Amino acid sequence: MSKAAELAALIGSQTAQSNRNLLINGGMQVAQRGNTTGHTSGGVYAPDRFKFNVGSLGTWSISKSTESPANQGFSNSLKLDCTTTASVSSGSFMLLQQILEGQNVQQLKFGTDNAESITFSFWIKSSKTGLVTVEIQHKNTSGDFFLRSSTFTIDSANTWEKKTITIVGNTAQDIKNDNSACFYLSYWFSAGSDFNGGTFNTSAWLDSTGNTNTRVSGSSINFADSTSNEIYITGAQLEVGEQATPFEHRSFADELARCQRYYAVRENTTGSLKYYGRTLQAYGAASAFGLIADYPVTMRATPTVSQSGTFGAYHANSGNNAMATAIQNLYVTSHSWGTGGWSGNSNFTAGDAVVMYAENNAKLMADAEL
Repeated sequence: MSKAAELAALIGSQTAQSNRNLLINGGMQVAQRGNTTGHTSGGVYAPDRFKFNVGSLGTWSISKSTESPANQGFSNSLKLDCTTTASVSSGSFMLLQQILEGQNVQQLKFGTDNAESITFSFWIKSSKTGLVTVEIQHKNTSGDFFLRSSTFTIDSANTWEKKTITIVGNTAQDIKNDNSACFYLSYWFSAGSDFNGGTFNTSAWLDSTGNTNTRVSGSSINFADSTSNEIYITGAQLEVGEQATPFEHRSFADELARCQRYYAVRENTTGSLKYYGRTLQAYGAASAFGLIADYPVTMRATPTVSQSGTFGAYHANSGNNAMATAIQNLYVTSHSWGTGGWSGNSNFTAGDAVVMYAENNAKLMADAEL
């Protein structure tokens, strides 16, 4: 067999393998939270699993866009849009990251002589050109963090470009093996001297303690210097080895289920009141307990559950149907099965069967993000 045929066979076999991509929602298909605006601090999500962090660097909108590179099989991208400008100060930062559970990256064999290199590939389009830092950070069994960086260049403005970066594995430090946040992949789009004031490190895995100002290239640019600035990303893939393979296109249903391990929404979009068919039992005049909602998949951990919109309960009392007054609070002692209760002003009688309902646009949100 010729070398060309061997290479073709190798690429073909890699393409056929599933679960190559360690990232979730790399094609930016799933966006359960919808688009978000007005972000000046903290971490927020738009397309699922991609967390945008910004500090002292303008105001940003994050959205799922239909902009995508032509003829590459993508229909969506993640869009970052600057809406208020700012200058870079020492503590400024702007990064996009995906955080992984340690138990999902043990195949990297970090902490052994056989530690695998990892290759990150993606498509990017930006109104600005320049150098951007990509950083890998991981936590070891002892709880210490280690990091290593690389860079790529946005060569042409407003043009889709494919980028590929390979980072050598860490033979000295393992990755903690559990369901906590143990592995971080981050784009550092902009950073101040607190993060890039030292000698930029690309040649070794460093303990994050004491090396904060070596994380980002000193050539970092300011993406917040104009409200015309936009960044689009799609086709994000992280895989074992030194060779980037074609993007692993997974079905929407598959990506949604993977995302719902971390964040899940139950929403009434029927246009009218909807009964959920969940039967709770009244504990007293103002509370009822039972199964509120099934999570679509087992979540990573016990989620924090919140609500928006109007919920209520319907029950039978002494043979007469009666609608409970507006529920004031929802509280959930939740786990994989979503048990919990209602509490508020009501006319329940202990022992009543109570059926929950949601008015149009009401939703429950379960959050178990890393």
